[in-house]
Amino acid sequence: MAYSMDLRERVVNYVRGGGSKAEASRRYEVSEATIYAWLKRENLQPTVVKRRHRKIDWQALEMHVNTYPEATLKDRAKQFGVNVSAIWYALNQLQITRKKTAKVYRKRPSSKTVTSATIA
Repeated sequence: MAYSMDLRERVVNYVRGGGSKAEASRRYEVSEATIYAWLKRENLQPTVVKRRHRKIDWQALEMHVNTYPEATLKDRAKQFGVNVSAIWYALNQLQITRKKTAKVYRKRPSSKTVTSATIA
C-alpha cells in the first residue's frame, strides 16, 4: 500500500528543514531507505506499476490444452519455446489443472491361507 501524499511531504519537508533522516524514520515510522528514495525524486506521486509482458500467449496456451489434453508440461514448453516452470505458472494462473479421470487400482496380493491339507 502506498504512503499518503501528506505523509510523504511532511517527511521530506522535515529532512530538508534540517532534521535527520534517522529521526524522521523514527518519528514518522517510515524506513530510511524510503526517505532516501523520496529525497531523490522530483515528484512524490506514487509510481504506477504496469503488468509485465509475458512470452506465452495465454489464449494460445488454453487452445493448446484443449487440442492436446494429454501433452506434458515439457511438450508444451517445447511448443511455446519457454521453460517448463513458465508453462506451469501460466496454467496455474489460468486455473487449468491436470484431470485425473482414469482410476487405476492395484490388485492386492492374494493372501494364501494355510490349511491343514497343505501342511500334511
